[in-house]
Amino acid sequence: MRFGVVVLSLLALAACGQRTATPEPKPAETAAPMAIKPAAPSKTLKAVKARGELRCGVNPELPGFAFQDNGGRWRGFNVDFCRALAATVLGMPDKVTFVPLGNEERITALRTGKVDVLWRNTSWTFSRDVGDQLDMAAISYFDGQGFLVRRNLNLTSAVELNTAKICVQTGATSAQNLEDFFRARGIAYTAMVFDSEEQARAAYQADKCDAFTADISALAAARSVLDDPGAHVILPDAISKEPLGPLVRQDDPAWTDIVRWTLYALVLAEEHGVTKANAKDMKAGADPEARRLLGEGGFGAMLGLDPDWATRAIAAGGNYGEIFDRDIGGGSALKLDRGLNALWNAPKPGLLYAPPMR
Repeated sequence: MRFGVVVLSLLALAACGQRTATPEPKPAETAAPMAIKPAAPSKTLKAVKARGELRCGVNPELPGFAFQDNGGRWRGFNVDFCRALAATVLGMPDKVTFVPLGNEERITALRTGKVDVLWRNTSWTFSRDVGDQLDMAAISYFDGQGFLVRRNLNLTSAVELNTAKICVQTGATSAQNLEDFFRARGIAYTAMVFDSEEQARAAYQADKCDAFTADISALAAARSVLDDPGAHVILPDAISKEPLGPLVRQDDPAWTDIVRWTLYALVLAEEHGVTKANAKDMKAGADPEARRLLGEGGFGAMLGLDPDWATRAIAAGGNYGEIFDRDIGGGSALKLDRGLNALWNAPKPGLLYAPPMR
């Protein structure tokens, strides 16, 4: 027995002294290219191409977002997104007809096909999503309802508007939000209701109301056209969530994808430094996602579009940041801060976030 143990020990020591053969490395497996699935047919896209124009519903009474200049040309934040969509699907940003729509007719106009997309200050709510059977393709502006008051009142909060007369537009979410806010706090007030924001703004300008309530973006637009904009201030309160963006019909999910990713393309372009001026040069740059955005990989086929769809959208009016600054930000009369609408990875992060292009 002792002899056997010694033999086994010697064999083990001998094995330790031998070098173990290193297995040959296997060649790296190359990932198979992603199969590009063709897009489902979109009846809206087919109709848009057949007529040769995009029909975009807008609010004609919202400076900074949608308005006609002295030459009759449409300008503004929402207008520029409509032009980007026209460039995406028709190749040219000016192949779009802007359809002015009031609050009462906007939803019907979209549901009956009078417009292909509704890109105006319309909030995404449960009733519009479920009851009206409309889809918000994506959020282009994170907003909230606020109050515009005269600076000389020295107010610091909406809760100080006890017994105040407040101008508000009917047929919008604003009137219900106003009621909810004051009722929950037991604050007395009088609602002065008007058919349009323009009428409510005019009544406020004529001193018929102590305050004017609407989405904060709309208040900034209203203030910019008052006789003395500096004499008015927007209170810091945001009494609601108002996600704004392009609305489409629910019966054409392929069209929803096109509208959604046109907006997301402009957001991703800002994130990756792709601008109106350098979009073509970035196609061969070092940023993989930027290259995919600008045509590499054939992602356009998934939308039923050609590879350059996003390049055209960006070239139409610039990336999201360029559009924001020019129309409603620092380069405009509204001077709106990016705030919640800053990129998710900005020095002062906001909520603006697009899914990855992959």
